[in-house]
Amino acid sequence: MLLHIVARGRIGRGPEAELVERYMKRVAWPTRISELPDTGGKMPEQGPGTRIVMLDETGENLPSRTLAERLGRWRDDGVREARFLIGAADGFDDAQRAGADLLISFGRATWPHLMARAMLAEQLWRATSILANHPYHREG
Repeated sequence: MLLHIVARGRIGRGPEAELVERYMKRVAWPTRISELPDTGGKMPEQGPGTRIVMLDETGENLPSRTLAERLGRWRDDGVREARFLIGAADGFDDAQRAGADLLISFGRATWPHLMARAMLAEQLWRATSILANHPYHREG
């Protein structure tokens, strides 16, 4: 299953970009990152069997293991792509949220988009590691 991050705004070069790159290289599953301008731009074509996950302040605050279980279930059900959307500064509207399969939040704090992208990359690495039965530091 492809893990595809589609984010508004360019990350450029810097510490956030290095973190994203570091974690995405560790993910054993196929990955892709697409960047769109802050407004407009064309969303990458979406094939059948795609699940849409939006990072949104109204979303669920999922533990890493729960996210891993959800991704594993989708993978096992034949989902071809899990597409993670990071919106522009104003986020997503109600109609966009209604079209998502899952809304997730990284807590109640407001995070810069570049940090949210780095945190998402880390969570994708952690989720795929959990599914590969690598030791998870919170278990014991």
